[in-house]
Amino acid sequence: MKTPTKTVRSPAPADINAIHQLYQAGQLRLAEIQAQALLSRYPKTIALYHLLGLCQQGQGKLAAAAASFRNILALDPRSAEIHCNLAIILTQLNDSKAAMASYRKALQLKPELTVAHFNLGALLQQQGQLPQAAAHYQQAVAQQPRFFQAWANWGTVLQERGEWAAAGHCYRKALALHPDAQGHFNLGTVLYGQGHHQEAIQAFLEAVRLDPQFADAWNDLGETWRDQGGMDEAVRYYRQALVASPGHGRANYNLGEFYCMAGQLEQAVPFFKASDFADANERALQCLYKTQQFDAFKRQFDSLITQKQHNSILLGTLATHYAINFRQDNPYNFCKSPMDYVLHTRIDELAGPDSPWLRELLDGIKNLAIAERKQGRLYYGIQSAGNLLQRPEPSFQKLAALIRAKVKAYQQHFAGSDDEIIRLFPKQLEFASSWYLRMKQGGYLTSHIHEEGWISGCVYLQLPDKQSGHEGSFEYGTDGDDYPRLHDGFPSQIVDQAVGDLVLFPSSLFHRTLPFYSDQERVCVAFDIKPGPP
Repeated sequence: MKTPTKTVRSPAPADINAIHQLYQAGQLRLAEIQAQALLSRYPKTIALYHLLGLCQQGQGKLAAAAASFRNILALDPRSAEIHCNLAIILTQLNDSKAAMASYRKALQLKPELTVAHFNLGALLQQQGQLPQAAAHYQQAVAQQPRFFQAWANWGTVLQERGEWAAAGHCYRKALALHPDAQGHFNLGTVLYGQGHHQEAIQAFLEAVRLDPQFADAWNDLGETWRDQGGMDEAVRYYRQALVASPGHGRANYNLGEFYCMAGQLEQAVPFFKASDFADANERALQCLYKTQQFDAFKRQFDSLITQKQHNSILLGTLATHYAINFRQDNPYNFCKSPMDYVLHTRIDELAGPDSPWLRELLDGIKNLAIAERKQGRLYYGIQSAGNLLQRPEPSFQKLAALIRAKVKAYQQHFAGSDDEIIRLFPKQLEFASSWYLRMKQGGYLTSHIHEEGWISGCVYLQLPDKQSGHEGSFEYGTDGDDYPRLHDGFPSQIVDQAVGDLVLFPSSLFHRTLPFYSDQERVCVAFDIKPGPP
């Protein structure tokens, strides 16, 4: 009687090992061919699919590699590592949604898989889901306390959320484990945001010591010196940034801004044109206007407004000024009549000299260790550095919350407007910048706009007695900053404030503080709110 032949359901270990040796030797194409040939005979061999997927991934055949890893999961869906590998490939294929689902499946099977926490955190961070990203980075460092990249990424998320102190802690933990240029730069940006300028300078200097080609760090050194009034140092560092990276957008922009402040508008234009940062095109256009090259300005303005959404603060200012100057209709729909969008309101909780909260705010402003910055338009006064309304003190947090409520009421007050200032109103009312201004006798602030804002405002905490007229009052209007006037028909308005008053206005509107001569101090908190990234 003939003995039945036994069916072999898996390849010999030696055959799989031979393919693995080809893979390790870098002969990926040959290893792929042999793996496919063997799979045609043994189509349920997980080890072969794994080798095949790795070979395909190594050759950049990402879709094929993803299919190979999915075949493994069809045979055994319980492998957390394979879910994680598939997620890595899906990320490379720009399928973030599927990648995140695979990472979550991996973590469901194996919560201690640190790399999955880290990679999922990175994807969530890219999607703007910052609290969830922070939770996964936190889990990664809890599992691997020496995972410096997770500490650094966690710091970045906290910084984006405005949690400056916590971000600084994470950056310092990362630097203790791995002192690299990027880590020192990250720490410098937090210190700068907190107004700790001298410490920020040291961090940026360490970054460029470790990496002399780190253009962002050179530029941020310049910006920090600028805020301290050290323009010679600022310009030197901006130029060093351009040595490291000639096309650096912010450094070119900053040099253009420096020449504008120095009144050398012709020299500013090439730097703005070399920059792709912020409103560089609009700033070049402003130079044409301020040098009275009206025909060239109008040609470029007309071209620019057909290419972009009407959401530029500076173009809004220029368009309004040009329209009034030449007695024409304003074609720019950001805020055609900015004088109509000023709202003089009040925060009642600040009213009266006996308000405990008012005393607490003034005490914080005058006695806390809040760094100062130089402000070229401010005379006989000081301005705070950092973002005042993101400080952790309860008094500032309460003020921030009440201002947000007033800004929301501002939006509702002008609801129904067709101007973009209302139609594109910021969805999240966060402070792009906020600062206090303390002026003493003779103090004033010259006419300006807030190019980086959307809605600006000022709340008044202490006001000097008026000796006559409108001393120390807030004035707004459609002309200022040495714009060329062909006539005097530019409207303006003066607001005489009381303690607790809040004035909200479009950031494109010129405004200034009139001089006062009392020996009492004038204290206010100003801020900008602008839309976040799309």
